[in-house]
Amino acid sequence: MRGRHTGPHFKIPPRFSAGKWGIRAPHRRRRLRALRGLPGAWRARGRGSWAGRARGRGARAGGAGARASGGMLARVLRAGWGRAGGRASLTRPRAGRSAADTCFLTQHKSTTDWKKKLTPEQYCVTRGKGTEPPFSGIHLNNTERGMYHCLCCDMPLFSSEKKFCSGTGWPSFLEAHGTQGTDESQTGILRRPDHSLGLARTEVVCKRCEAHLGHVFDDGPPPTGQRFCINSVALTFKPS
Repeated sequence: MRGRHTGPHFKIPPRFSAGKWGIRAPHRRRRLRALRGLPGAWRARGRGSWAGRARGRGARAGGAGARASGGMLARVLRAGWGRAGGRASLTRPRAGRSAADTCFLTQHKSTTDWKKKLTPEQYCVTRGKGTEPPFSGIHLNNTERGMYHCLCCDMPLFSSEKKFCSGTGWPSFLEAHGTQGTDESQTGILRRPDHSLGLARTEVVCKRCEAHLGHVFDDGPPPTGQRFCINSVALTFKPS
């Protein structure tokens, strides 16, 4: 049965090609070709993949198909395609964050890397937002002069000059290192609302790697009236 667009005298226009399901427009053909080639271009699954067909054309046409394959692959790589978990993915930095910051956070926030780097207790507190038992921390009764850093990324957080004994069982500080009055923009911490356990609290996390440090309360001594209640397991101490 011959239709209007079939028969030996019908020619497909050069800008279109007849596919399995009919005539395809050039832009759709290019899109399908790219989707069909990634990640098959790396796995090279034979003639059924885009890379295999390109190699077959190159062998028949004296390498022209191979050059086209390499050009296509180079264009795709320049467009920002990458591989993650065996699948092709497009990695772009989040809005408002530079590529260097995104690379750093990606490197230091991987769950697998933290589990390899930290002990189970350290991972539970810093990455799982846990709390160490009271009066068990190694920095609770430390009276040396120096700086307390983040365990995960070595960010300076609290000075020993602002440390005081609160009697609560956790190291306590009046303010974070770098605080100027009420301005904490130059410090290494961030405050976040915490409504876990049915309570309204303020969580304290590391500004660089977002490790959980503890909480801050408004029942501290003057002049700040604040009490940064920090887990010892989330800190490292460097004497001055």
